[in-house]
This record gives sequence, C-alpha cells and structure tokens, in this order.
Amino acid sequence: MTTFTRKYFLTGLFFFSLITFAEGIVIQLDSDFDGKLDQWQYKSEEDQLLKIEYDKNGDGKVDQIDIFEGNEKPVRVELDRNLDGTLDQVQHYSKDFILESVEKDSKYSGMMDWREVYSPSGKVTHLETDENQDKRMDIFQYFSEDGHMERVEYDTSHDGNIDRWEFFKADDTLKSVNFDTNHDGDPDQWQYFHNSTQLKKVEHDTNFNGKADRFEYFDESGKLERVELDRNHDGKLDIIKRR
Repeated sequence: MTTFTRKYFLTGLFFFSLITFAEGIVIQLDSDFDGKLDQWQYKSEEDQLLKIEYDKNGDGKVDQIDIFEGNEKPVRVELDRNLDGTLDQVQHYSKDFILESVEKDSKYSGMMDWREVYSPSGKVTHLETDENQDKRMDIFQYFSEDGHMERVEYDTSHDGNIDRWEFFKADDTLKSVNFDTNHDGDPDQWQYFHNSTQLKKVEHDTNFNGKADRFEYFDESGKLERVELDRNHDGKLDIIKRR
C-alpha cells in the first residue's frame, strides 16, 4: 500500500519521484524529459533493486521488465515485442548476466510456444516449439557448439511422447530417421539416406521386440532392389527377395 509520495527535480539529469510501498520504495523516472514517466525502479527496504519496469516507446504501457531478485544484474528480462500491452518474451540469465534460455510467444497468441536454450558461450544448444499450441512442446531441435543441426525429435501424435527422431551429418544433410509407429516409446522403423532425400535402406521391427526383422535396400536411383526377411524372428535371415 502506498503511504506517501515525494518529488524531486535534478537539473541536467531527469525528473523522478519516490513512492513508498509495503515492501520498499518505487522510484519513478521521466528519463527523456517529455513529461511522461517511463521507468519504475522497485527497491526493497534494504535498498536492494528488485525490478525495473520500462515504457520504451512512450505509449504509457510497460514493454520491458528487468527482474533482479537482489542481484546486481537482471536474472530475468520480460519483453513486449509487438507493443500490444502483453509481455510475450522472457529471457533468463545467470547471476553473471549470461543468457541461459529464452521463451517466446512466437505467434502472439497469448501462449509461450518457443524455447531456446543457450550454452555458456552464447550458442543455442536446443530449440523447443509447440506447433499445435496445446501447451506441450512437440518439436525439439539439438545443435552442436558450432551451430550445426545434430538431431530433431518430434511428438507427431501430440501425446507427450517422442515418436520420430531425425539425425544429421556434420554438413547438415539428413543421415537417418527413426520412427515409433505403434507409440510404445521405442523406435521400430529405421530409414537411412544417401543424402537428405534418397533412401539407402529401411529396417523394420514388425513384431515390436526391439530387433529389425525386415530389411529393404534401394539403389542409387531410389528403386527398391532387395528385401531380406527374418520371418521367425530368430535373428537370422530366411528369405531374400531381389527385384
């Protein structure tokens, strides 16, 4: 609850006022001398900086909030990127102000559907997105330290479980794709590629015991040339069909 207000004018600096509240003090600033308050600094009774709110475009709405939680530098920054009055991005920092992760409402729908995770060197290590906006991430992209795609995981059925895995070579071309066709949590189909689009081999686990028992081989033109089968699932091939 506000108890009193004091106003001060500092020539050559900025206009500011003080408001006390139950947890401490709010310093209100007009940093650009346009007659409008555009910054609010919240401090505890022990004079620790708790947060700063900014109105950077002068429309009377807060569009950035820096959260300090008693630290010298912000540990969280909240942004209104499209200036509609709703915060749509949250950046998380270490105590040394090193960016750790970013959450976004990428479609401005009111829901955070994008999350980037950073390494200590400032590189994105993985990216998560919620494509159908059911409040659960369903695509997970993982990157190497030098920025190359390593793998992508998908929850294509939107049941909270990964059912497709894509693996990439160092040159970012697709190497293989694994599928969980019966949604039991384990892959049961494996596709291998000459390049990102041309199939080389497909393996199937038709009885879902964790072992491949059907093997399909393709020539350089992508035409199926051979099928190998283990019909009794003993780990040994018993039929080979050539096309």
